[in-house]
This record gives sequence, C-alpha cells and structure tokens, in this order.
Amino acid sequence: MPETTPAPALPTEAAAVVIGAGAFGLSVGLHLAERGVLAVVLDRFAPASQTSPRAAGLFRLVQASETKTRLARLSAERVERFEAQTGVPLPHVRSGSLLVARAPAHAAMIRAEAAASRAWGVEIEEVSPADAHRRCPWLEPDGLLAAFFTPHDRYVEEPATMLAAYQAAGERAGMIVRGHTPATAIRVESGRVAGVETPFGPIATETVVDAAGAWATQVGRLAGTAVPIAPMRHQLTISVPVPGVAPDQPIVRIVDAAVYARPARGGLMLGGFEADPLPLDPADQHPTWTMADAPLDLAPLRRMGAAVADQVPAAVAAPIAEHRGGLFTMSPDGRLLAGPVPDLPGLWLATGCNGSGFSLSPGVGLALAAWIADGAPPFAMDAVAPGRFAGTPFSDSELVTAGSYQYSHYYEPSEIPSPA
Repeated sequence: MPETTPAPALPTEAAAVVIGAGAFGLSVGLHLAERGVLAVVLDRFAPASQTSPRAAGLFRLVQASETKTRLARLSAERVERFEAQTGVPLPHVRSGSLLVARAPAHAAMIRAEAAASRAWGVEIEEVSPADAHRRCPWLEPDGLLAAFFTPHDRYVEEPATMLAAYQAAGERAGMIVRGHTPATAIRVESGRVAGVETPFGPIATETVVDAAGAWATQVGRLAGTAVPIAPMRHQLTISVPVPGVAPDQPIVRIVDAAVYARPARGGLMLGGFEADPLPLDPADQHPTWTMADAPLDLAPLRRMGAAVADQVPAAVAAPIAEHRGGLFTMSPDGRLLAGPVPDLPGLWLATGCNGSGFSLSPGVGLALAAWIADGAPPFAMDAVAPGRFAGTPFSDSELVTAGSYQYSHYYEPSEIPSPA
C-alpha cells in the first residue's frame, strides 16, 4: 500500500487559535507566544503562501491617522530590532522614501499629511525636486510640485523572508503553526467562543483571531459574524536589472498617479492602485482556488506606467522579469479591522489591510497580543476596532462599492461613498 502522510499533531486546547498564517496571523501568533500565551496558528494552505509573499514589502510611516501612524512606527521599530530581540535575521533595507506630487491638489495634500505626521512623531522633510533626483537618480524632477523625504521608511526585498522570520521566531517562543489545516467550525457556547474544529480534531480555546486575509469573511461566517471587507486584486511588476539602481535608493510614491516604485533585485518594482479595481472574493471561486489562480492583467499597470513615464522612465522602459499579484482586503472606511468583535466575546479580527497589511503587521501583532493578554490595548485603538461597524450591516454590493472606492482613492482622504 502507498505510504500516507500522517495527520499533523494538534493540541486539544490552546490559549488562542489564530486562523490564517499570513503576515497578520504569524505576527499575532509570534507576539502572543512571546508573552507566554500558547498560540496555535492554522492555515488551510501552506503557511505564508497566499497574498503576503506577493506584497510589495514597503513600509510607510506617513499614515492617514494617529492610530495607523503609531502602528507604523511600532512596525518599523520592531523590524529594526527584530534580530537583536529574537535571534532570527529579518533582512530589510532602510532606504527612506520620497512622497511626490505633480498636481496642486495632491501637493497640498502631502504637505498637510507631512504636517500631521510631524505632530505624530514622524521625521519628514520637504526637499526640492532637484534634491529628490539627487537622492534617487532614476526619479526625474521635471513636473514635481512637491516632494517629501522620510528617512526611516524601509522595505523588505523579499516579503517571504519576513514571514519566515515571524514563523521561526514564533516557534522558538512556543507558537505552533499548522498548514493544510482549515478551520471547519468555530464552536460557540453560552454566547462566547469555546473552540475550533478542524479535520484533525477540535481545539478548545476561548480566543480565536480571524487573520485569514481574503478568506476572513468565510472564517467569520463559521462563527455567525459578518466581517465587512471586500477583496480587491493588486498587481506589481519587477524589471530586469537596470544600470544605476542601488538597493539603498529610496522608495518613490507618486501620489497623484497612485503609483509606487522601489529598487528590487537590481531592477525596479512598479505597482499602483487601479482606477477600476477588480473585486475578487475567494468565496465565489472553486474550493481549491488559491492566490496562484488570481488572474493577472498587465494592461492596468502599463496605463499607470505611461502616466508616470516622465518621472520614472527606467521603471517603465525596462523589460519585466516578474509580474505578480494578490488580494487586498478593503474595508468600507479604508481602515484596519483589528480588535475584538463586540457581539461575540473571544472572537478577534486582524484583517482589512487596505493595502498596508504587510507593513503594519508587526505593530498590529504587538498591539493585538497586548490587548488579548492584558485585556486592554496598549494605546487607543477605537479607530481600527471592529466595533465601529456594530449595527451597520453591509450587503455584498455595498462592500464592493465602498472597497473599490477606498482602493482607487488609496492616496486620498478616506470617506464612505454612497452605493450607486
């Protein structure tokens, strides 16, 4: 008879079960384990295999709110000190970033954002177009009306390396990670979470964290809870090596075009936020669907590239070596969903990445682990807590309408649009 793979050993009980082994899930599990909380992280696929390794790997300290700024600063500090604190290397490049605008309205917007960010403790300075070019030779200065440099921004060259670091450090601290182990039910007793069912047996627990990314709505339904997100496709390209590109050159964000670029593998990464994004919910796909099956389309990226060809000609002209994409989980107001679900004690959310999940995951993991372990968040988290949507049901079409708006207006102030 052919050999069979033994079922993965699972504990019969845990202090917390985290569903989803991407950036959010592995970070929450790691930081719980560091606090001595036994966390079991489950994933229906191989760990760290879906959207997170397909991320751009960009960290950004300039954020739209004080809460997100605090999470971004926590994240940058955690990455900076990760190896010293855990003994596990986490390669990253502190390149800084340039936030630039070519349109008057967007120039005014980033000046206002810079002022707010300074008030929230972010180091940022306005630079001339010529100085922006000096710092980043592949950014042409013509047409720039405003440019700001943030020296402590950084990127992770290969996003999979950060996920591997999370897992290695977490397992050293006692975290248990099991791939190919879907949650099939969330048991509720006396009005609160009591456990998780899997094909390999139940796990008794009073704490479940839904960090399932584009599958978060399906996990929420296991507990009878609506998770208000809409997954949207996001794409990027990496070029062949380009002469003159160096790893320490800054990330560039051209906000009026919703385009970003950074050094990558000796070439340049180019990505952006489509004006007409593609909603794509795994719940509507075959049960075996994975992120590798997400349809990719170069046409939107070519249009975005054409719009910034005068500013980053090398990123547009160089042949493409890789084209990849994943799904962003967009919330109706463009903000994270991180915290407890008010109508079901014991259920927590770590989703609604809104395009910043990878880079905010260290801070989100730290904050949620503290909140779960201590019973209170480390700072005010009301702006991202799921309770802000309590009593506000959304239809699927409303979520898609709002999520599409937030995605296509990523670099602009958030608001909730009225469905068409």
